[in-house]
This record gives sequence, C-alpha cells and structure tokens, in this order.
Amino acid sequence: MDITLSQCFLAVDDHDKALAFYRDVLGLEVRNDVGFEGMRWVTVGSPAQPDVNIVLEPPLADPNASPEDRRTMTELMAKGLLRGVIFATDDCDATFERISAGGGEVLQEPVDQPYGVRDCAFRDPAGNMLRFTQPLGR
Repeated sequence: MDITLSQCFLAVDDHDKALAFYRDVLGLEVRNDVGFEGMRWVTVGSPAQPDVNIVLEPPLADPNASPEDRRTMTELMAKGLLRGVIFATDDCDATFERISAGGGEVLQEPVDQPYGVRDCAFRDPAGNMLRFTQPLGR
C-alpha cells in the first residue's frame, strides 16, 4: 500500500495578497479558485509536482464556527503561530534572493543546519512560516 501527499491547507486572511505571493513570487501555478458561502479556497502547486496541491483557505473555514473561535484564529494568525509548509529547492541561496526581492518577510537567511540541509525561512502575507531546504552537498 502506497500513501502519498495529495493536499495540504494553509489559512490565509487575504487571498489576493496570498495569490500575489504564492503565484507571482514563488512561481506556483493556480489550479483552482472556488467560492462557497462567502468563503474562498484557492489551490496552488508547483508545476513540477502536479499531484500535490496547497489549498489556501479562509481562517477557520467552517461556516458554523463561533465568533469567539474566529477571533481566536485571527489572533493566532496575527502572531504567526500557525504552522506552514517546507519546500525543497535545488538552490537555497537563489531561492532566498528571489523571495527577498519579491518582498517576502525574512525569518531566517540561508544557513547550513546540523541535520543536513541548508535552509531559509519566510512568512507569507498571512503569517504562515515557509521554509525552503536544500540537502547539503548538492
């Protein structure tokens, strides 16, 4: 039995800002853009991985969520406490330069890690942490 990743979800509070970052800065393609009950989901992905999707969803994408839960989610996003995604790259330094030039909020410049990768980190416009890793020796 094989298990593979198909989709992951990131909460974003402004889909247009998220699209400008994920599409225009990171170079991901837009695969779907759907609205339902006043909410919006945008699916993006790398052209090199057609079977893996990142769904940019509204914070607490549940029409039945309480106002208190929505406030809590908004506060967690504003603090940058939600987890993000780790991307693989074949050139961490070039990736860092491209994202920095595109206005990405730098959390960590490229550095060799003791666990065998060179990586850097950014926050997306919604505060999600994104890491970009390159195996050392490549």
